[in-house]
Amino acid sequence: MSHVSVPKTYKLYIGGAFPRSESGRVYPVNDSSGEFVAHAAQASRKDARDAVVAARAALSGWSGTTSYNRGQVLYRIAELLEGRRGQFIDELRATDGLTAGAARTHVNTAIDTWVWYAGWADKYAQVAGNTNPVSGPYFNISTPEPMGVVAAIAPQDGGLLGLVETIAPIIVSGNTAVVVASETSPFAAISLGEVMATSDVPGGVVNVLTGVSTEIAPWLAGHADVNGLDVSEAQHCDWVELQIAAAETLTRVLSPTQGIEPRSLERLTFFTETKTVWHTKSLI
Repeated sequence: MSHVSVPKTYKLYIGGAFPRSESGRVYPVNDSSGEFVAHAAQASRKDARDAVVAARAALSGWSGTTSYNRGQVLYRIAELLEGRRGQFIDELRATDGLTAGAARTHVNTAIDTWVWYAGWADKYAQVAGNTNPVSGPYFNISTPEPMGVVAAIAPQDGGLLGLVETIAPIIVSGNTAVVVASETSPFAAISLGEVMATSDVPGGVVNVLTGVSTEIAPWLAGHADVNGLDVSEAQHCDWVELQIAAAETLTRVLSPTQGIEPRSLERLTFFTETKTVWHTKSLI
């Protein structure tokens, strides 16, 4: 008896679940040769709002965990990716047209990026924070804290690695993320969502939307409950207009002009805020 192939249904990843778009819309995704592969969910404005709600609900729990535990969670993602290397390599070869060697290098670098940020989880505060010299019987200590909910536009041609380089620096400090995946190559995003759903990442910490980024991004940029916006890879969008929309709600924006390297301490600390505490010294 011959085997009947079971085509995959590509959905969104919101709040730790995999819903279809509330609009019921889908769009076709082709491989590197232009051949049809599958339909992906086309997220709507309502889906974007649901993702922000899920991210806000998960924020207190995620930011309240110890930095050491967050590092362990990121490392667990790397472990699961390592176990599914073959799947991601096959997807990159089929949808992005990479050679076997290039796909392996791509996936290996993505795994290494998770490990790199996991290692910084309980160390970056010592680098980004400090004890300030003051005149008087006081301690003055500054420490970085997460901003809150961060929306991001993943690079259109970045594949799995571009997605990881977008998400990891946002969540390692305790932020939660709403990410708009590549429109032309969304499968890595959905597969990464499946990895997170089976790892230790709490639901809502990372939310992935697929669809037309130029449609979804403006709603996220102007959302009053979004605290940060990463449009550093959104050259295909009108990122100036996105910055203007974000300015109305005092949202911090990482724009293409700032040129921060994807794997860097500067990237990690960009979506943090410095909190300064004063405390009296004992006179005894």
